[in-house]
Amino acid sequence: MAVTTETQTQMTNLFEPLSFSHGATMRNRFMLAPLTNCQSHDDGTLSDDEFRCLTMRAQGGFGLTTTCASHVQARGRGFPGQLGIYSDAHLPGLTRLASAIRQAGSLALVQLHHAGMRAPPALIGTQPVCPSDDPETGARALEAAEVEQLIEDFVAAAHRAERAGFDGVEIHGAHGYVLCQFLSAEINRRTDRFGGSLDNRARILFDIVAGVRARCRRDFMLGVRLSPERFGMQLAEVRAVAQRLMSEGAIDFLDMSLWDVFKEPNEAAFQGRSLLSCFTELDRGSVRLGAAGRIMSGADAARCLAQGLDFVVIGRGAILHHDFPDRVRADAAFEATRLPVTSEHLRNEGLGPAFVKYMGNWKGFVAEPSA
Repeated sequence: MAVTTETQTQMTNLFEPLSFSHGATMRNRFMLAPLTNCQSHDDGTLSDDEFRCLTMRAQGGFGLTTTCASHVQARGRGFPGQLGIYSDAHLPGLTRLASAIRQAGSLALVQLHHAGMRAPPALIGTQPVCPSDDPETGARALEAAEVEQLIEDFVAAAHRAERAGFDGVEIHGAHGYVLCQFLSAEINRRTDRFGGSLDNRARILFDIVAGVRARCRRDFMLGVRLSPERFGMQLAEVRAVAQRLMSEGAIDFLDMSLWDVFKEPNEAAFQGRSLLSCFTELDRGSVRLGAAGRIMSGADAARCLAQGLDFVVIGRGAILHHDFPDRVRADAAFEATRLPVTSEHLRNEGLGPAFVKYMGNWKGFVAEPSA
């Protein structure tokens, strides 16, 4: 692909440092997306495969390296082989990981997660929980005291990440997991202070943000991931939550998971514009804005900055190339290899057997049966 002079200028901006309001500085504008990979141990402790996969990406030029979604309660586990952060038993592995990521020159973050009604009963050994009873999944509604405990466990997990040496955490409020379930008026039918109005449905998220800020050090980074579509989400409501998060300024960054950064909104009322523009036009104050969704080339990343993002969040491109940022730096015309790819390619990019097998579930991603 030919690269214009304008794109070359935008490409330079991708490698400018980015500071955050609570003290940290990212060496460039590339954040590794939190990648579900199913390759840690059954008890949530870090495996050598997951360590290798993440540290390779830190070494490959990512300015900020985020772990996979890491569950804050045992019953919040959403995947086999999921990294945990609900117990001090996880600290040795987390400490090892944070140290290695930071030694590579990358900021190190843990994504804090709870699957809610999407936690498979066979995996957690009990009934999943949700804001309200959900007959389809068999999840039961959380009692009010359990919601307060869930808030505490998110905050405690953030403090555990701080103790392990991470630079910060990202709160997972996207993709239909428990915080997204609270935000959804379809799923959340509570009549207490955590249900009803948008302010009430968002209360759990803002209480977690306030709790992390109160318990962790002043320069501890805090981000939130939101997704504006699917899972019962309404774009206008997600915009309102995003604007409040940015206006209040307690977080350092907002990470919007858009599935495709260049798509139009699904909702007819917002069509005729990009979904990305629904968030870049908000008054972000001191909060940095990033987004994920099919950013597969240096030109894509530069275009995102030109359209108003502060940084880009790379998922699939980072699975395919552990050194995606370094490749863009070396070649402005770099594009991720086309799918499908072989299992051998993925292994060479640092994916362990369990991660390769998981990617085999993505239609059209792996060209041959996983080893």
